[in-house]
Amino acid sequence: MLPLFLPNIVSNRLKLALILGGTTLLALIAIFMRHPLLSLFALCGLLIGALLAQLALRPLKDAPRETTKVKNAEAKTTTMRQPTERVEASAAADVISAGALLEATMNSMREGMLVVDQEMRIVASNRAAHDIFAAGASTLVAKRLSEVTRQPAIHQAFRSALEDGERAETKIEMQGSDKRSFDLRVAPLRFGERAALRGAIGVFFDITQLERLERVRQEFLSNVSHELRTPLTAIIAFVETLEEGAIEDAENNRRFLSVIRKNATRMHHLIDDILELSAIEAGMVSVEPQSIRLRPLVEDVTTALASRAEQRGVSLHNEVASEAIVYADARRLEQMLANLIDNAIKFNREGGSVRIQYETGERDRISIIDMGDGISAEHIPRIFERFYRVDRARSSEMGGTGLGLAIVKHLARAHGGEASVQPTTGSGATFIIELPKRSDE
Repeated sequence: MLPLFLPNIVSNRLKLALILGGTTLLALIAIFMRHPLLSLFALCGLLIGALLAQLALRPLKDAPRETTKVKNAEAKTTTMRQPTERVEASAAADVISAGALLEATMNSMREGMLVVDQEMRIVASNRAAHDIFAAGASTLVAKRLSEVTRQPAIHQAFRSALEDGERAETKIEMQGSDKRSFDLRVAPLRFGERAALRGAIGVFFDITQLERLERVRQEFLSNVSHELRTPLTAIIAFVETLEEGAIEDAENNRRFLSVIRKNATRMHHLIDDILELSAIEAGMVSVEPQSIRLRPLVEDVTTALASRAEQRGVSLHNEVASEAIVYADARRLEQMLANLIDNAIKFNREGGSVRIQYETGERDRISIIDMGDGISAEHIPRIFERFYRVDRARSSEMGGTGLGLAIVKHLARAHGGEASVQPTTGSGATFIIELPKRSDE
């Protein structure tokens, strides 16, 4: 029975083998020696050993199942862990570093941004700032601010932020291929409430377009005031003349009343044009294009303006083919043609002519050709602006409001087309209305 008292370091399987081997050996010796008591004792030991072996082997037989279960559980855990690890690895690969995120954010800004240290050396910039200051350089980083720009206002703003620790703001203008205006705002940089000043960041807001719109607004108000002041002055002057006794002057009172009426009509047309243009620019005027025959429409306009053309000795020629069809809002197209033909009559020479032509291609083109003094090249880019006049004195004398061409351009664009002007060879000018074709064409 010595194996039962073997140290714990001997496995149960080894102990069981020793027990079975010992009892079997005793039984064989007893049978060989033919000793009845010893044989009986050996057989009992063998039976007991077999019983112990059966009891001992049961957990050993079940052990592989449990091991299999453990292995299956571990395999299942591993299988479950692998997708998770793959997801985590994929997520880790998709994580954007803070530096890359900051760089992408800075470069997507429309505003230029410069960061300088305490020595006024640029430590960071974005693509917009490079477009403003680079002038062919590959980078702005590590350069002193004085190497990038000589604008005193920029240096003063950054210096104030660095020395005083306060925000600074100024307006600057940059000269280049085109003049640009910026609103510069500079703020000091600190890291933590108690940290020392580390630098300054400046953001350049492009206000060029805002300033242009402000100039347009101011010019519009100035022009409206001027256009209204002239007829109002004439009306007031003649009314005072009539009040002082001229109303009893049978020879002149009718003429005075005619002048008053003419100026009042001019004011009425000006106000109508201002309201019309404002409505078009605000998108409150809708166009309803449809297929219309162009020649009859042009004929209606020339008939309405025939008396005015006759007064100036100008002949009108409708050269549009009878089969010509355009896709437009009939009332708005008539308004555009009336403005352009009326201008062609006003600024034509005595005995001149106005020809209306049509041609088609990718777009339909309606041309109004006059024989006036023509338009100089420097006036062409601005000819469609509100209140812009090539000859202000002559335009006022003719009674124009200065808004007709602006209305034409906006109505053409409302159709999806365009209005333009071209100098005519020799003299005169050609105004063109371009209209898109129907989508099914």
